[in-house]
Amino acid sequence: MEFKQTQHQVARGARADAESYDKLILIKRSSSLRATYQIRLLAYRAEMEHRKLIIEVRKDCRIESDLRSLARLMPKVIKIVRN
Repeated sequence: MEFKQTQHQVARGARADAESYDKLILIKRSSSLRATYQIRLLAYRAEMEHRKLIIEVRKDCRIESDLRSLARLMPKVIKIVRN
């Protein structure tokens, strides 16, 4: 199997922390969260596979405007859950 890589030999891809037949779950424990490449790639994958991307964050996590915009753009795909 050949893996696609970027110019600087970094593998292209992202994995969710957990998966079920209808969900991809990503757990983040940072104090703030942006629409990173990982999140955008998993959102695209969730949309293509007709799944929902659940992003689990801390209660005090600051959701940056770019991630809020992405979640508003894809409301059937992205759900942010605070724990």
